[in-house]
Amino acid sequence: MSAGDPVAPERDLGYDELGMLADNAAEAGIPYVADAPARVQRVWIDAPSGHEVSALVWGDGPPRYVFLHGGAQNAHTWDTLLLALDRPAVAIDLPGHGHSAWRESGDYRPQSMAGDVAFAIGALAPEASTLVGMSLGGLTALATLASEPTAAERLVLVDITPGVNQEKAAPIIAFVGGPEEFASFDEILERTMAFNPTRSRSSLVRGVLHNAREREDGTWVWRYDRPTESRLGDVEGRFGDLWDAMSALDHDLLLVQGGLSGVVDDEDIAELHRRRPQAEVIVVEEAGHSVQGDQPVELARILLGFAAESG
Repeated sequence: MSAGDPVAPERDLGYDELGMLADNAAEAGIPYVADAPARVQRVWIDAPSGHEVSALVWGDGPPRYVFLHGGAQNAHTWDTLLLALDRPAVAIDLPGHGHSAWRESGDYRPQSMAGDVAFAIGALAPEASTLVGMSLGGLTALATLASEPTAAERLVLVDITPGVNQEKAAPIIAFVGGPEEFASFDEILERTMAFNPTRSRSSLVRGVLHNAREREDGTWVWRYDRPTESRLGDVEGRFGDLWDAMSALDHDLLLVQGGLSGVVDDEDIAELHRRRPQAEVIVVEEAGHSVQGDQPVELARILLGFAAESG
C-alpha cells in the first residue's frame, strides 16, 4: 500500500473535541497527563474512493493499534479506552461518520469501505499489529484484512460476527432509525440515554457532543450519514461472505463479547469456533454492545493481554 501524507489538523470543527479528555479520564479513574490533548492529532487523508477519511492519531511513536468504531458512532468512542491503553494508536472515522466525508452513493457496506480503511492504515499506521473493530467497524476490519492481509497482524472483533441479522440488531436499528433532527441538545441527549441505560449521563453528554452538531436555527442533527429506511432494513444475509473471509485469514483472532448484549449469540460462537478453532472468546459480563463505552478500562486490559499472548 502506498499513501500520501495526512493533512495537517488545521480545520475548525466547531467545538473543542480534545477538551473533554480530562473528564473521560476522571470518570474512569485513569491518571491524566496534563499534555494529553497535545498527544492527539486530528488528520485527514485523501482516500482512493475520492473521499476524505479522517482519524485521530494518539501518541508519539509508530501506532501499533488501529480502531474502527461501530455504525452511527465515531472515533471518539475509543477515547477512554485509549487513555487507559496508553499506547500509540489510530482511531479512524469510518466513511460517512465523524469527520470523514459522506458518500453520494450512501454505500457504507464493510466491503465497500475496506479499500479506504486499508489505505488509511497504510498512511497512518504502517506498522500496525492489532486491528480492533466494533460492530460495523468489526465487519469492516474483516473485509479490510481480506483485501489487504498485511494491514495488521491480529484482529479483535468487539461484539460482532458475520452472523448478525435483523433480529439481533433490532435495538441498534431502532436507535439509528429515530428522528432526523432534534429541537434541542436535551432532546437528543434524552433519546441517547434511553437507548444506553448502562452508561452515565456525563459520558453520553460527551458522546452526543462528538456525534452531533447544532445547526444555526438551534436544532441538532447527527454528524453521520443517517441510513435510509431501506438500508436499515437490509441487514439479513448481507455479511455471510465475511464468514468465508474470516476462515481465510491467517491472523490471531479474538472476539470480545458484551455479556449484556444480544448481538452475538451461541450459534455465532459455534460458527466462529467451527471456522477458526483457535479463536479466543472473552465475555465482558457488565458490558452491552458498546463494550468500549461500558467497560473501557477492562477492554484495554484485554487488548494488552491479547497482544502479549500472540507476540
